[in-house]
This record gives sequence, structure tokens and C-alpha cells, in this order.
Amino acid sequence: MKYLLIGAIVLLSGSSVTAQTTSKMPLNKEEQKIVAYIDANMPRVIELLKESVNINSGTLNTEGVKKVGAIFARELANAGLNTQWISLPDSLMRAGHLVATTKAATIQTTTNVTKPKGKKLFLIGHLDTVFEPDMPANPFTMLNDTTATGQGVNDTKGGNVVAIIALQALHAQGLLNEAAITVYFTGDEEKSGRPVSVSRKDFIERAKQTDIALGFEGANGLNTIATARRGSSGWRLEVKAKTGHSLGVFTKSAGYGAIYEAARIVNEFRAQLSTEKYLTFNPGVFIGGSEMQYNETTVTGTAIGKTNIISPATVVTGDLRFLTEDQKVNARIKMKKIVAENLTGTKATITFSDGIPSMAPTEGNNNILAVIDGVTKDMGLGATIAGDPAGRGAGDISYIAAYVSCVDGLGASGKGAHAPGETINLKELPLLIKRAALTMYRLTR
Repeated sequence: MKYLLIGAIVLLSGSSVTAQTTSKMPLNKEEQKIVAYIDANMPRVIELLKESVNINSGTLNTEGVKKVGAIFARELANAGLNTQWISLPDSLMRAGHLVATTKAATIQTTTNVTKPKGKKLFLIGHLDTVFEPDMPANPFTMLNDTTATGQGVNDTKGGNVVAIIALQALHAQGLLNEAAITVYFTGDEEKSGRPVSVSRKDFIERAKQTDIALGFEGANGLNTIATARRGSSGWRLEVKAKTGHSLGVFTKSAGYGAIYEAARIVNEFRAQLSTEKYLTFNPGVFIGGSEMQYNETTVTGTAIGKTNIISPATVVTGDLRFLTEDQKVNARIKMKKIVAENLTGTKATITFSDGIPSMAPTEGNNNILAVIDGVTKDMGLGATIAGDPAGRGAGDISYIAAYVSCVDGLGASGKGAHAPGETINLKELPLLIKRAALTMYRLTR
């Protein structure tokens, strides 16, 4: 049995974790070498994870994002990939993105480029986290022999490490020479630079040159993969009403006021749409009163609520999450109809804003799942199935789901993403790296 010594803590290594399953692997010789490489390099995996986690890379900490990008660029270069930094306009106030490509993945056709073999892959991760420098520090810390904590250790620095070590394992066996693979680590996934048409322009253009996108957001264990992710959008409800003394409320002359009308509308959203699968809508701000001000930029407001005055104005803002574009469109139609049925003395309008599109389930996505299912079965881990889209929010992969077949959730596993004390499951980490590497290997053959 092998162990990794990290400080004064003993960590069970990948080779011992998989000892019972690897002996039954019906893998070819190249695949066996990939697995052996990953087992042998697990100590380095932990050090790379620690190095990246200990640099704060909150989305707005542009220098921190670039420093983490430099670490991962170094490691991708060690996998034989060419790296470059994609800068964004200063007006976006974002660090930019890291891109790495194999020789066969270059977009320009030249006589020196090796003709790609198999499917062209687009690997997605992100350098930023939700933890900004003014938040409490949470450095990489071993909690026990199978669990570590740290900012972004799971979401998604751990996922980036999964992708990188998988590529290094393939490179060590000479298996990337004819593989067309593009790695794209964005620097602002957690809070995309606006407009998205600028911050995701290069991302989308490069993805369109490929066949399959593999997302390295957090894994939900070893036997599920996201073949679909819900999209997100926003809505803003504004209600105007007659105002006057509260003694006249409910009468034809005074009406119901803005707060009652807004409450009716929001409740009707719940009553008429809340049972539709994968469709959710959540009011985040509800503000009204005898006097009211709302700042959309800071998402804050003030209100004065004199109980003897009928409210003249109310604002409600919220999100709308959906699995398909049709579901989003149909929900908006129903919401507009509800908004139009105004109570006496009121007038309501609703506007919608697009956020991140959905990654709808497709046959192409299921075909990738079938390959991953074969990998995990051959690894002795059992079948892999599609995860429930309700458990996944929107992500970068959704921007390109209309153009290429996609799956997500190939990254690290753990708990508490986006919260203090976020953890990574180190027992599952070597298995997830192997799953990723073997999936890439089979897709590019």
C-alpha cells in the first residue's frame, strides 16, 4: 500500500484507492500506462492544487486571476500545449482568459499542422472564484486523510487540475500528437464581464471550431455526468398605482395600490408556473411604499411606508431558470399574461433580461455520456448516468451548447462550493483524473 506524506498527514494515494478496481480493468496497454502515470504523479497533483488555491483569484482580483493563470499555463505547457492569454478591454474590468492548444487544434490551416485524429475537443474550466480578497482567507488545508479545504479547491481549481493532469498523462505517452484539443480557462466565470458578447466572443468562436465540449465544473461523484444544465435570466416587475388615503383602498375610485398588485402578480407566478419541471423563478428584491427608490446597479433600495397612504409604486426583481429555450419563451408569455390582468387603479409592466443560455439535453450529449459510461465500467466503477439538471446552475459551457455536443461535471468532487470551508474529496480525485484522461483518449482515437 502506498501513501503520500503531506506535512504530518498521511494521504492514501490513488494507486491504493483503486487497487481493487484496477486489477479488473479491461484497458488496452496505452490506457494502462495512462492510469499508471496518474497514480505515480498524485503527490505532484496535491502540490499543484495547493499552489493554485493559495493565490486569491476572486473574479474582481484581476492580478490574482492572472497569477493563477500563469501557474496553469506552465502546467499546460508541460503537457506540450501552446498557451496564450486573451486580454479583455479595460472597460470590462476583468483579467482575461487562458487558452492552450495542441498542435493539431490550431484554427488556422497550415502545412505544418498535423491532421487531427478523432473528435476535436474543447475543455472548459475557470481561473476565478467567488472569494474576493476582502473575504476571510481560507488557504489549502488538509482536514483529514481524504479531505482538504480552500478557496476554489473544488470550484473549480480542482477541476482545472483534473483536466491538466489528464492531459499530461496523455502527453507522457505521446497520445496528444494527433489530438485536436483546445483548453479554455475563463477568468470571469463567476461574474462575467459585461457585455457578454465581448467577454465570451473569443470563447464562442473557438468552440465553434470543435466537435465536443467537456466541462470541468464539480463532479457529483464518480457515476453521474451533466448532459444538461439550466439557463438563467432575469426579470423586473414595475407597478404604478393611484395613491391616496388608505381609507379608500379596494374601492373603484382608489383601487388596490401597487403593493397589492405586485403581490398578486408574484403569487400568480407561483400558482400557475411553479409545478413545471426544471422551471424556477425567484423574487430577490420586493420594494414598495408610500415613497420608494430602487438602485438597479447596486440592487439596493429605500422605502417609506406610511400605513395610511396607498402605495403608488413597487418594484420586484428576480431570476428565471429553465432547461430549454422553448421553456424560457413559454414561461415569459405566461408571466406577461399574468402581469397584464391588473387590479383596479394599477398598471404593471414586466421586462426580461437574458443571462446565460441553457445547455439543453441532446442526442450528441448522450453519445458522449455513452463513452464515459464505457470508461467507468471498464475502470470497474460501474455505470455512469445523466445527472438531474435541477441540481446544476448555469455555466460557461452553456454559451456554446447550441454549437457543439457537451457534457459537464468532469472536475473534482467535494462539498460547499461558493461557501467558506469549501472542500475537495481527495479519495475520488485520482479516479476522476483517470476518468477524464481515458475519456479524452477514447474521444480522440
